[in-house]
Amino acid sequence: MAEGRLASAQPSFLHSERLLARAAQPLVRFVHVEAAGGIVLVVATVAALVWANSPWADSYTTFWRTAVRVDVGTYRFEEDLAHLVNDLLMGLFFLVVGMEIKRELVAGELRDPRAVALPAFAALGGMVVPAAVYVLIVGGDAGGRGWGVPMATDIAFALGVVALLGSRVPPPVKLLLLTLAIIDDIGAIAVIAVFYTSAVDVRMIAVAVGIALLVAVIHRIDVTSGVVIMGLGLLLWLAVYESGIHPTIAGVVMGLLTPAVARQTELEAEEIVDVLETGDDLSAAEVRAAAGAIRGSVSACDRLIDALHPWTSFVIVPVFALANAGIVLSGDTLATPSSVLVGVGVALVAGKLVGVAAFSWLAVRVGFGRLPTGTRWGHVLGIGDLAGIGFTVSLFIAGLAYESSELEADAKVGILLAAVVATVVGTAILLATSRRAAAAGHSDG
Repeated sequence: MAEGRLASAQPSFLHSERLLARAAQPLVRFVHVEAAGGIVLVVATVAALVWANSPWADSYTTFWRTAVRVDVGTYRFEEDLAHLVNDLLMGLFFLVVGMEIKRELVAGELRDPRAVALPAFAALGGMVVPAAVYVLIVGGDAGGRGWGVPMATDIAFALGVVALLGSRVPPPVKLLLLTLAIIDDIGAIAVIAVFYTSAVDVRMIAVAVGIALLVAVIHRIDVTSGVVIMGLGLLLWLAVYESGIHPTIAGVVMGLLTPAVARQTELEAEEIVDVLETGDDLSAAEVRAAAGAIRGSVSACDRLIDALHPWTSFVIVPVFALANAGIVLSGDTLATPSSVLVGVGVALVAGKLVGVAAFSWLAVRVGFGRLPTGTRWGHVLGIGDLAGIGFTVSLFIAGLAYESSELEADAKVGILLAAVVATVVGTAILLATSRRAAAAGHSDG
């Protein structure tokens, strides 16, 4: 009886073999991991805040300032734990970001100019307007360098909130938010590389460019050795680190160089499976060759994202939050907030909403884009406010932007408060829009 039910059961669309379904499956896996990772990120953030404001607060600072030193011949690498997390571990986070951007450019939403027009305009507004709001509030004094802090959107947090709302947020709205956030990441990476880089060593930049070209050649000739690619990636990271450019850019470069097209078609892989099923006397070498061919039917981007994404979402980003979100919260800070705190908070909550909504309206108005099916302007306002959850990348940029630890702490408080307010307001807007859409559907019926 059970076998009959299984035989007659039809696979869901996403688990079917249709072309569109196969294209959507990596994106769905990415969204699910990001949403679940957002919950772990919240837990890590709360743990950091509790630790930093507890009787054991000194141990928080002491732990993350623990020195780590590695000597290789005459070369010495020395950083504290916090910088090791921010510079090295976050390089893996940006590697996944780079690969996701590459996949979207080659086989996803970003390859179609018409489909990407609306989220591109929305992302542009969500970067330009918050930066302008911040500058208007803070001015050009010591805190002025932090204009890049409110430009970021935290994909994990934002998608986690949307995931909790379930079916009340239409799938096209979720895809719009994801695409907006990915384009936002491209902008944030550019800002880090261009504006938050110290004095550069041209010779080491040349070395880094040479290594990157070698990586491109390695991929071009189909060298798939993980040891070779990881070794070159580490060398690239060291070259970028020594050049003065923030080393996480090396992760982005490695991600963008990773092939997003399979070396072999799925049809060829299926033919090999048929041979394996019908073959009687196959040697071990033939089986290994067949396994390699089947593996080649999945792009390197897809394989590595599937392998690394859970680690970055559930381990690396939470550890980053644990190392960076431990802010001492005092009554004086909140009672008399600095211009940096106000600037970051207002720019993330109000600036993001206005920027995303206004530039989206402009794109539709001039005919560059159109609202996806089932999307209302209330949805655009809602995701515009959720885009104000800058958190991970905002904290990251805050660590680069300010020379004063006090200003950095104020910015981080603004980021945390903005995340809470943006979550509440964005959720309220999306729920209200969902109720209006449901009421309109009943009246039409």
